[in-house]
Amino acid sequence: MLQGLSHAAREARSWPFEQARGLLARILRLRLDDAGRDLAAALIAQGKFAEAVQALPALRETVVFQCGYGASGLPHMGTFGEAARPTMVRTAFRALTEDAIPTQLIVFSDDMDGLRKIPDNVPNRAMLEEDRDKPVTSVRDPFGQYESFGAHNNARLRAFLDGFGFDYTFMSSTETYRSGRLDEVLLRILERFDAVQAIMLPSLGEERRATYSPFLPISPTTGRVLQAPTLERHLDRGTIVFADEDGTLTETPVTGGRVKLQWRPDWAARWTALNVDYEMSGKDLVDSVRISNRIVKVLGGEPPESFHFELFMDEHNQKISKSKGNGLTMEEWLRYGTPESLAYYMFQSPKSAKRLYFDVIPKATDEYLQQLDAFNKAAGDGANAPAIDNPAWHVHRAEPPTKGSPVSFSLMLNLVSAANASSKEILWGFLSRYLTGATPQSEPLMDRMAGYAINYYEDFVKPSKTFRAPDDRERGAMNDLAARLRALPSGCQDAELIQNEVYEAGKAAGFEPLRGWFTALYEVLLGQSQGPRFGSFAAIFGLERTIALIETALNGELTSVA
Repeated sequence: MLQGLSHAAREARSWPFEQARGLLARILRLRLDDAGRDLAAALIAQGKFAEAVQALPALRETVVFQCGYGASGLPHMGTFGEAARPTMVRTAFRALTEDAIPTQLIVFSDDMDGLRKIPDNVPNRAMLEEDRDKPVTSVRDPFGQYESFGAHNNARLRAFLDGFGFDYTFMSSTETYRSGRLDEVLLRILERFDAVQAIMLPSLGEERRATYSPFLPISPTTGRVLQAPTLERHLDRGTIVFADEDGTLTETPVTGGRVKLQWRPDWAARWTALNVDYEMSGKDLVDSVRISNRIVKVLGGEPPESFHFELFMDEHNQKISKSKGNGLTMEEWLRYGTPESLAYYMFQSPKSAKRLYFDVIPKATDEYLQQLDAFNKAAGDGANAPAIDNPAWHVHRAEPPTKGSPVSFSLMLNLVSAANASSKEILWGFLSRYLTGATPQSEPLMDRMAGYAINYYEDFVKPSKTFRAPDDRERGAMNDLAARLRALPSGCQDAELIQNEVYEAGKAAGFEPLRGWFTALYEVLLGQSQGPRFGSFAAIFGLERTIALIETALNGELTSVA
């Protein structure tokens, strides 16, 4: 699947390939000596990655991608993006290296963090208050479905990632600490405590500096994660001493899940212990990455390659927060749009801030369809190599489907509106007449989009539809358009022919530019300020029905629902 693309990948301009090339440079720099790098460079220049891996055993080690997930709140779309984008870079890296170097994506849940803030969008908040400050995997599940709140949120995340087909390894912070996987690094932090403190303390406020410790002990009496200063350190025993909640001086090992690291040292410990090569993070974490990188150096490791993406905003341009529950949930996007449209939205301009709210779904869906069509057109034109810079290639991890949907999402929405369609069966009555032989089985993507369009129309479009009466010029132009459409062959489904008549009616009425003419059609006929290509809409809706719609509007009989 990914062999034979290395030459194109070296020239590709899309951001995942830029990142993949930087990651490959890191691997060669860290794993090989000068002679090995020279040999690798010579073989890579010829596209002989398999030979390079065979000759240089260090290249057989897995390249580790990682993304983190805070399990203290319900997953949201930003969480999904943290898995989708590294997957795109991973696919680009595999294409760049002819899939000869093994790779792995770790999705790491920070579920050992103490529950500091109760999310606004969950039931049984009083019960959660009782468990406040315990590790999220020790907090009772407010939904009553899993053994803990952390397990509930982890399951929600994994179910979606599995449904989308991500290839990943899930890791739980709780299990990683308790299994001893981090023990060696934890003991190293204990040994180099002062060096870690020297990095951390200048980044903190005066009050927090006075009591800060990289170790957060878990109280053996209450089970809470404590922000307690380290009073003594015993390297020979691998322990620290802290004051428990009742003031009792308590000695506890730093290993085996008895302490949790503060999050910046935790990040550094994870990178070191898991040999992470690549991790993305939001723009708000630039300073945290810089600090964690310095701690990795103290621990004798090498910081991963990093990439900072802009944050998603909600409808009010506020940062999306898992605890607030603002913005979109995964389930909400999938009620109105395809998973592919979501992945496309994640691909687009990761360094630009974007709103993540309901109104972005139709545009993202149609842009995705346009890109998929462009990819398949290039393939049909006999291109020598797939268009690997096309977003569809990244969305589908190098295997885009060979067909999309012959009808756009915006057109489907307006068809739902004009036909007052309440079911996919009603929509298919129009679609099957327009697309001879088309069925839900032969056009599965279009069938799914029909369901999404009905949901979106009922929830967002229908409640806000406002029809207006045409002015005198618009009324004359619409009468002219109706006459032109009557003059066409009965049952005409030629979208271009119909569109030409729409243009001519607007020109004859003196609309300049024609945008005002189309806006008038949408506002008078469909109750909204914009819509699909009118010729395509009329071809599917039916010429006679379109003429009837115009006449109804001119008679003032359209109300808030078409």
